[in-house]
Order: sequence, then C-alpha cells, then structure tokens
Amino acid sequence: MINALVVDLEHWHSNEFLTEYLPTNKVDQVPESAKPILDLLDKYNTNATFAVLGSVAEKHPELVKEIHEMGHEIASHACSHKTLHELGKDAFEDEMKRSVDLLKSITGKCPVGFRAPSFSIDNSTKWAFDVLEKYGFEYDASIFPIKTMLYGVPDAPLHIYRPSKEDITKHDPNGKIVEFPMTVLKIGKNIPIAGGFYLRVLPLWFLKAGIRNVNKNRPAIIYIHPWETYPKTPRLKVPLFSRFVTYYGIDSALKKFEGLLKEFKFGTIEEVVK
Repeated sequence: MINALVVDLEHWHSNEFLTEYLPTNKVDQVPESAKPILDLLDKYNTNATFAVLGSVAEKHPELVKEIHEMGHEIASHACSHKTLHELGKDAFEDEMKRSVDLLKSITGKCPVGFRAPSFSIDNSTKWAFDVLEKYGFEYDASIFPIKTMLYGVPDAPLHIYRPSKEDITKHDPNGKIVEFPMTVLKIGKNIPIAGGFYLRVLPLWFLKAGIRNVNKNRPAIIYIHPWETYPKTPRLKVPLFSRFVTYYGIDSALKKFEGLLKEFKFGTIEEVVK
C-alpha cells in the first residue's frame, strides 16, 4: 500500500509556541533544513507532497522550482501561516489567490492540494471549502481527527472522504473536495501518529506498528516540517511546555524519518487520493 508523505515547507519561526518570543532578526534556514529531507527522498526514490507557505515561495522560488523538478508535488500552505480562524474568509481568499498565482508562476502548474496552517479547518471555518473549490483545488489535508489546544475535529472520519459543507464530519458523495484526514490509531480513543511532534515524541517501533495497523484498512498520511529534523534550528528561551513541544526529539527526527522511508512505500497525496 502506498502512504502519503507531506513536507510542510515553512519557516522555523512559524511555530505557534514561539510567536511571543521571536527575536527581531530571524535566521532563515529553509534551504539548509530542507536539503537533508530532499536527499533522503532521493536516496529512497520517494516522491512527496511539499505544502509550500507563500512567504517561503516568495523568498525561495528557486528552491520550490527545484523541488518541483525533482518530481515532488507542490501544494499550497496559504501565505502567512495565520490560522483560518485568524484570517476569516475574505483574507483567506486573498491568500489563496496569491498562493495559486505564485506557485503557478514558479512551477507552471496550479496546485490542486491544500494544507491549512495549524490544521485549522473545522466546522467554524468550513467556508474554506467554497474558497478551495473556487480556485480549482481537488483535495485538502487539514482535518485532524483529535482534539488539542490548537486544533482538531475529533468526530471526523478516519478515512479519505468528501466533507459535507453543512458538517465536515459527514461524507457528501457529491462533494467537490476530497479530504485526506491526518492519520490516527484508534485504541479506545484516537492516538495521533501522523508525524510532526508525534513523530518526534513517539518511539519508532510504535510509529511503525501504528502505520502497519492503519494499512490493514486504509493508507496513512505522514507529515514533517524541515525545521523539526534540523539540529541547527534556533533554540529560544521559552517556557517548559513550549520548549518540549517545539524542540523535543529534533536531534533524532531525521533518523526516525529515514526509518519510515525504509519500512514503507510513500507517494504524493495527489497520487494516493487518485
């Protein structure tokens, strides 16, 4: 079974837990942090979806073009990394128009996939699907079937489906947008194993066992941020909880990521959805 692999190409300082503590001059490490991931994908002959933040594409169009030319899918991650709750529908639409125009100018192709910053699509922001339809998107990968302090739609389906515009936890066979929700392992309750912080904090054996279990019924989707795998990501003085969520496991994350590439077959979201 082919699982989907997503790299959220964004700045290290996009992390919500660092917002209040950022320095005036923020080091830009996007190309350096992305290179080890690109090298591993090349080593294991694996294509992935890169959900590209607009501010990154504006600053590093040559990197986005290189990723596209390597055979990876370029999807949209909006522009500013503000959540949809912060943006509202009008500002979100402005960002999506900018994102589509920018990514098309770099790759020659309009993106068909979207990943909302901070998984911020829920029933209070379901208007996002109208905007995605308007700009020609075919799929979304933003719904996380858990509930955290930042995000989550705990009652959402665990499998690929078409969300109803009335209630995104319901399947609409006539829906225009396909949703690939983040992977969870259901053990009484939903345990997130989709990647990111969960990849950093959970042991590799558990991640492998979880993906194998999920693959009995459906493909999994795994995501990673380059800054999460880069040992030189700046370490700010932040409260203990923020430090744990942001930095725990960074030094071993790339090795875990490679462990998954060795064990499972991955492809782009577009490939898996189709």
